[in-house]
Amino acid sequence: MVAGIDRLAGYRAELRNSKRRSIVAVGDFTRESGAVAMRQLLDDDPALDAVFVASDLMAHGALSALRQAGRRVPDDVAVIGFDDIELARYTEPPLTTVRQPIVELGRELARQLLRLAGGEEIEPALVLPTSLVVRESG
Repeated sequence: MVAGIDRLAGYRAELRNSKRRSIVAVGDFTRESGAVAMRQLLDDDPALDAVFVASDLMAHGALSALRQAGRRVPDDVAVIGFDDIELARYTEPPLTTVRQPIVELGRELARQLLRLAGGEEIEPALVLPTSLVVRESG
């Protein structure tokens, strides 16, 4: 998915000039794949102390896998999700996440489609601002 590719590129760009090693596990934006990916990451690096997850649903699965592994969030491992879906407020602990402006994304998509239908040119890429929502998992 394009969203996953972009989020992974951003993660790698941020780590490029750091002393931290980039480890990645692939998921399909489902809770189950988040749990599987988290177990894979823990196998690859048992000392892992933070994880950025490409979606809040996958982060929910990661939280479950961490709990099953006896790891405390955020004391042992910080978890950050992406999307700020409603579930993020009700996970245990509540999920720190990146909020994207879903309503505005829909509006911009509609505007772009109307422009295309009217024969107008549109921007090749449109990026709207995101914001960090700090809760207890990070």
